Amino acid sequence: MFRRGETTVKSPILAAAFLSCATLGLAACGDGADEQAETAPEGVPGLTVTNARMVLAPVEGNPAAVYFDLSYDGDRNVALNRAHVEGAGSASLHEYGEWNRQVQMQEMLPLVLTKGTEVKFEPGGKHVMATDVSPELQPGGTTEVTLIVSGGDKTTFEAEIRGPGEER
Repeated sequence: MFRRGETTVKSPILAAAFLSCATLGLAACGDGADEQAETAPEGVPGLTVTNARMVLAPVEGNPAAVYFDLSYDGDRNVALNRAHVEGAGSASLHEYGEWNRQVQMQEMLPLVLTKGTEVKFEPGGKHVMATDVSPELQPGGTTEVTLIVSGGDKTTFEAEIRGPGEER
């Protein structure tokens, strides 16, 4: 036993040993935390994407655009800030804005999603721009698109690939 105010080399070692044993004991209780982690849904809870499509550029080598409808019904606010498109060298979130009295495309600031948010990523508005698109991505196929929110949570969905003259 150690008395109050007593200091020895053994006390930190014994304290660490005691904490280790206590932690192992709690881990062995089987509270189901591991089971919950295994069955937790993938993606950002509450984030739903529908009507996803990637439209290829009319000129080979130019960027493609990804459009979709997004709704968010999660319990905590998140900010959509990045995207990834399988088969593209890079992808970024874009929108149109006015600068120097001209409407032009620009990178989108993080989009805050709160419960009940609904946003259309559509031609002339918000979209994912995919650059260096692989020639393997052809109309009639699909590709995976991943949306990434602050904190790193991700939601991945399939987008139908359409040719440049097809409905956007």
